[in-house]
Amino acid sequence: MPEPADPSSAISGMPSLGELFISFVVVSVSGFGGALPWARRMIVEQKRWMTTEEFNEAFALAQFLPGPNVVNFSVVFGSRFGGAAGAAVALAGLMGPPLVIVTVLAVLYAQFGDLEILGRILTGITAAATGLLIAVVGKMALPLFTKRWSWPQAIAILAFAGVAIMRWPLPWVFVVLAPVAVALAWFKPAKKFPTEAIKATKATKATEAIER
Repeated sequence: MPEPADPSSAISGMPSLGELFISFVVVSVSGFGGALPWARRMIVEQKRWMTTEEFNEAFALAQFLPGPNVVNFSVVFGSRFGGAAGAAVALAGLMGPPLVIVTVLAVLYAQFGDLEILGRILTGITAAATGLLIAVVGKMALPLFTKRWSWPQAIAILAFAGVAIMRWPLPWVFVVLAPVAVALAWFKPAKKFPTEAIKATKATKATEAIER
């Protein structure tokens, strides 16, 4: 049985505009309760268009920009692989189907919103969406905390403590920590393990052994 693809391994080929559109359509219609887990699964684990670190960096940029995170991410991702046209088709694929679905659901909710069973269904969907979000956050954080500890881990812990434990407003935490993180990244780049170099060396040795 073939082993699952390593999300940290080299990315696959460049997607076409049609592939971008269809992939984000699938993400949008699958992402009940939030599209982020499905977007990461599709881009990193299935299509392998980005490594785990590249996805984290692109999503960090999307969070920095004003507007919904996943919408920003679709534009950032699409523009990276297809320029303005890629950004447009990725955004259309992400927003088109939910717009139709939400419009239909809004009409149905206006008619049947008082039913008790509907409230129970929505509660179950909320619980499932929360579990998916926790799972994808764990996957995104894993590469950061499995490396040699430096300032990025400290910034992540401080942000979590400020928002989740101290209950400080998110904009305040962002305004304080973002300049610190940018300054540290500029003057003191975090050291990285040479995992890709190690993998390349092993692959070269394996190829040489086969040729012999």
